[in-house]
Amino acid sequence: MKPARLMKVFVTGPFPPEGMAALAKAADCEVEQWNSDDPIPRKKLEESVAGAHGLLCRLTDRVDQKLLDAAGANLRVISTLSVGVDHLALDEIKKRGIRVGYTPGVLTDATAELAVSLLLTTCRRLPEAIEEVKNGGWDSWKPLWMCGYGLSQSTVGIVGLGRIGQAIARRLKPFGVQRFLYTGRQPRPQEAAEFQAEFVPIAQLAAESDFIVVSCSLTPATRGLCSKEFFQNMKNTAVFINISRGDVVNQDDLYQALTSGQLAAAGLDVTTPEPLPPSHPLLTLKNCVILPHIGSATYKTRNTMALLAANNLLAGLRGETMPSELKL
Repeated sequence: MKPARLMKVFVTGPFPPEGMAALAKAADCEVEQWNSDDPIPRKKLEESVAGAHGLLCRLTDRVDQKLLDAAGANLRVISTLSVGVDHLALDEIKKRGIRVGYTPGVLTDATAELAVSLLLTTCRRLPEAIEEVKNGGWDSWKPLWMCGYGLSQSTVGIVGLGRIGQAIARRLKPFGVQRFLYTGRQPRPQEAAEFQAEFVPIAQLAAESDFIVVSCSLTPATRGLCSKEFFQNMKNTAVFINISRGDVVNQDDLYQALTSGQLAAAGLDVTTPEPLPPSHPLLTLKNCVILPHIGSATYKTRNTMALLAANNLLAGLRGETMPSELKL
């Protein structure tokens, strides 16, 4: 009997081992892979995806009409190692009947932990304090030296009370937060009940919060959501944290707010672009803590994401129910 034709799968870079092991066991697939952690050059990606039945990609891989054209009619599944899908041309993908897998849920805890870590690091000025120890600035005790802001009896505003937003609130509550506010497309009374969180307009959230954590998805409605007017509404003692997507924030307006004293400090795990060039103005500010998009960066989480992404791809190629399919 003639053997079944293998399905071509292209993987855009090295993936955590549990995901790659699942692909290696797939006897019905022929797997090709870009073997550098650096993003695959665009021209090489377009060449490599030609004729592929499945594409396993990362957040840094832009899947647009041109790439879909280069892939050709065989392509029927795209699986991304991410929760965010703003790198995917979803309208074009839907037109072509291509299924999309993504990885929600599995990175909620890791991202929420990072958000709380970043908030505490920023509000208590830890990078500045560490630098003072290293450069000899630590001499005698002074009453107000290296003072920051505490969570006890505070008001925390969360932009986007989805899975990650709820997980952040759950972790902050034991710190003695007095009041939680949230905003989004619509009230979520069932989810908010655990924290007695109040649904308010975004302007009120900005004005009344001592700490603001942005954890919403990037959509046309949220792009540039946190800009000049938002920052002007904030308390000058408030701390702003973004762990969602860089494009939710107008970074020029954030820079002006930080340098003019409109808010006390900011912590960012996401920026636009990524990585930021070393000359970027935000990197010159002591009151702005910037991390290299490490929200889900635990060994366990990344391996779980990779396994889910691989299983999404394989199930889609075989015409089976995908463990986590994006409904287009």
